[in-house]
Amino acid sequence: MAEVSFSEVGGLSMELGVEELSEGGENRYTHRLPTKSKFGNLSLKRGMLRGDSEVVKWVTDAISNHTFSTCTVLVSLLNFNHEPIRTWKFVKAWPLKWVTGDLKATDNAIVIETFDLAYSFFTIDNPKESGTRPSAQTTTNQRQ
Repeated sequence: MAEVSFSEVGGLSMELGVEELSEGGENRYTHRLPTKSKFGNLSLKRGMLRGDSEVVKWVTDAISNHTFSTCTVLVSLLNFNHEPIRTWKFVKAWPLKWVTGDLKATDNAIVIETFDLAYSFFTIDNPKESGTRPSAQTTTNQRQ
């Protein structure tokens, strides 16, 4: 898939699960042990575009036709020079939900599309340490 820009990216979260284990004879506390990592859903928002994009076709194929293909999604936070400050790599992503904002004839507002993606895990890369303020987010999808 080609490079696609989004105005808002959410759901960048990970946490460890916890298993509680009681020890015989120890009544003051339970042992709390780490288990598997858990990841939230990735949420991508943008103004609605004219025509069908590759992203809309991918989402429609999954939700309407149950034709699933996973892809690797790269989310990059860019500085003012459009250089990546940090990049998140979401592995084996697939469409989970597509929401179109309300259509109001009386408002002169942009219609927002939201795409929610499930994925297996993500990694974080710091391609360049930079002291400049971030300015935009860009998402790149690469089908596997």
